[in-house]
This record gives sequence, structure tokens and C-alpha cells, in this order.
Amino acid sequence: MAHIIVVGNEKGGAGKSTVSMHVASALSRMGHRISCLDLDLRQRTLGRYIENRRQYTAKTRLPLPQMEYHDLPEIDPATLRPGENIYDHRLSAAITAIEADSDFILIDCPGSHTRLSQVAHSLADTLITPLNDSFIDFDLLARIDSRGEKILGPSVYSEMVWSARQLRAQAGLKPIDWIVMRNRVGTQRMVNKEKMEHALKMLSERIGFRIAPGFSERVIFRELFPRGLTLLDLKDIGVKQLNISNIAARQELRDMMKALRLPGVEVNF
Repeated sequence: MAHIIVVGNEKGGAGKSTVSMHVASALSRMGHRISCLDLDLRQRTLGRYIENRRQYTAKTRLPLPQMEYHDLPEIDPATLRPGENIYDHRLSAAITAIEADSDFILIDCPGSHTRLSQVAHSLADTLITPLNDSFIDFDLLARIDSRGEKILGPSVYSEMVWSARQLRAQAGLKPIDWIVMRNRVGTQRMVNKEKMEHALKMLSERIGFRIAPGFSERVIFRELFPRGLTLLDLKDIGVKQLNISNIAARQELRDMMKALRLPGVEVNF
């Protein structure tokens, strides 16, 4: 069976689609069959990212590694029984159609609470939650005191993940490997940054997730999107000498992929 990777949280702007695209590209480059679903049916950032890549490779004829992208199939409402949710069936049908031909299925969730996102989380073997390095985003995971030093209790997103874990346990499935990824981390060492690091460590021990490094804030990600490219494609498109920022970003990606500990994946780029 394909290993399902879900990238999600309930806030926009954390870099979910950038993380999704780079994970998918890295797995494809390492020879794994990767299929992608974008559950943000309105914005479709990951879907557009992959479409841009296809158009760019068709135009330049560069043999860049590709990932498969699939839209959710339409379901005839007349086929549903009373009480059944059409989105459950659309997601289930998509997974069934692509699972046999995939080593990994990557699902990019919207930055809001939706039925599709909720169901996707219950399907996750690996859950990646990118988090901007600020207490504004930390509030997604837990309520904290005014000094940023004491955890008062889990927040709405943590409770949703807990529910997803319970559903998997009831179905006899393996527990979700939940990874909170500190994304867009500033390079300077500040008091707030240290408090954030301490609070995440406390919370990880309390509700059970691993902490992994993500990407620093870099202009290059916005520059790569229109062509559907990732950091791993730079040399293939003729960039012979990477600058210091690009080298650091590639190392961040390498560290991130190692931290995910995906089954059968040996990071070799």
C-alpha cells in the first residue's frame, strides 16, 4: 500500500504548498512513484505548481523528474446513501484509483478546517504541519499564557489530529507520525525565537509530535513557482554555480527529508 503523507494545518501562509512540492519533487528525483492531491479546491496552489512544471518541461524539453497530479473525481449525489458525505467519497475514490501505482500519496490540505481536510488527516501515515516561527501560529497547536512560558491546553487543530488518531486506532491502523515543521525561521537568535523553541519542545512531549527543521524565508521560492521548479532543479536548468543562499536552502531540504524518516527513503541528493 502507498504511504500517505498529509501536509496540513488550519492557517494560511505557513508554506504548506512549498513544502509539499519540494517533498514530492525530492521523492520523485530519488526514484519513488509519487501522486499528489490538492484539497484546496479553490486556490489549488499545489495543483498550479505542478501544472506550471509540466508546461515548463514541455516548452524546454528538459527531462525533469515528474510527479503525478490528480483532481478529485466527481461523485453522483444520487449514488449516496442517507447521511453519507460526498467529499468522503470523492477523496476515497481518488485514493483507490491511484494507490496501486504509487509508492507515496501526498495530500496538500487547505489553510482552513474543511470536511476534506478532516478526513485526509485520518488517512495520514505521516502528517507534516508547517508552522511559522511565531506565537500567532503556535496558537494553532495550543493555548499559552501571556508570557509564552506555560501551556494552558491544546487548541483546535491539535484536537482534530487527536480525533484522527483515535479513528485510526479504531480501524487498527498504525499511529500517525506527526511532524511539526518550524518554517520561515529567522536567522537571528532572538528571545521570542528561543521562547518558541522551548514552548514547542514542551508541547511535543505533551501531545506527541516530532519537531523538524523547515525552510528559512527565501525569495527563491517565489521565483521558482511560475516555472514549477524546486531547489533540486537549479542545476538541471543551467544554474552552474549556486549562491550561498541556494546552497543553504538545499541543505535545509536535505535535513527536512531526513527528519521525515519516510519508509524506504534514503536521502541521496
